[in-house]
Parts: sequence; C-alpha cells; structure tokens
Amino acid sequence: MLRARAAVLVSGGGTNLQALIDAEKRGELKSAELSLVVSNRADAFALQRAENAGIEGVFIPGGPDFEERLQKELEARGIDFLILAGFLRILAADFIDKWQGRIINVHPSLIPSFCGKGFYGLRVHRAALERGVKVTGATVHIVTAEADAGPILLQKAVEIEEGDTPEILQRRVMEQAEWILLPRAAELLAEKILSEGTK
Repeated sequence: MLRARAAVLVSGGGTNLQALIDAEKRGELKSAELSLVVSNRADAFALQRAENAGIEGVFIPGGPDFEERLQKELEARGIDFLILAGFLRILAADFIDKWQGRIINVHPSLIPSFCGKGFYGLRVHRAALERGVKVTGATVHIVTAEADAGPILLQKAVEIEEGDTPEILQRRVMEQAEWILLPRAAELLAEKILSEGTK
C-alpha cells in the first residue's frame, strides 16, 4: 500500500517522536510512513530513538545553510511532508513556502493562547499557570511563515490541577494531548497528500 513519507524534525529528547513511532508500531499510521528523523543538535536523544526504531537519522548543524542542506536530504529520500516534534528552530519563510501545506507542528497550548515568538517548552506552561487559566492543552497546526499562526488541524483540552508546576503540567499535556494528536494529524495530512497525488 502506498504511504506518504514523513520526515520528523527534532531538537531534543524526542518524546513526541516516540509517540509517532509507537503509533506506527500499533498500525495507526496507515497512510504515513516515518522515513527520516532530522535533528539540528548532534546530541539529541531523538536520534537514538530513531536508530532504535530502524529509522534513518541525520544531524544537520543549525547554520545559515540549514534549510538548503535539509532540502537536499528531503529530496534525496522522496519525503512528502514534515512533522515538527519539539524542533527548536524557526524555519526560513522561503523553505516553508516550498513545503506549503506539508509541514505540521505540535504546540503545547490551545492556540491562540500562549503561542507565537518566545513561547515554547516550559515557557508555555509557566505562562498558563501564571495567568491562572483552568484549561490548557495542545494544538497541531499547519506551519506558515508566522509562528503558530497556521490553520489548526486538531486540538485537545487538558485541565489544570491544583499544585501543578510547569514540569507536571508539561507531562500531563504531552500524555493527554500531544502524544494523541500528533499521530492523528500525521495520518490526516498523509491521507490528504495521497488523495491529491504525490508532489
């Protein structure tokens, strides 16, 4: 069966990558195939997760030619779409244009709350707790040149509990929202790409 080839871009531990790997193992990615993992950090544990799962992993240093080198790697492997899973670099606008509608990102809040420039990782959860909101969550959206502003594919709410710290809240949002939404969104985009025919 034809499947759309995905590259997962990561910068750190790769917990969201692992959620994708686990979903693929369970047979939940029927239209998507995890074909490549790219990190802009040589010591990212995500590269080890990729190796453990038998997925090719590539390190590309985060210099000014990052997008050019990334494009070559993607083209060489016939990649159809990209998944940003804890990728801590803003991609250049011209690169995003080339992949218009083919890049998804998971963000640890209910966009439009606590998103945009400077909102990533624990900063998002700290801001939610400081603001006193009762509900947070995660969003998977299409990536556009403006940070966290692209069309929303999926969202899931997560309740904030008494005694939450940014770290505890981060873990709950990952477990109850991010790890569920990201594989679903990858499958949705892969289905769309296959229905349109490969690029």
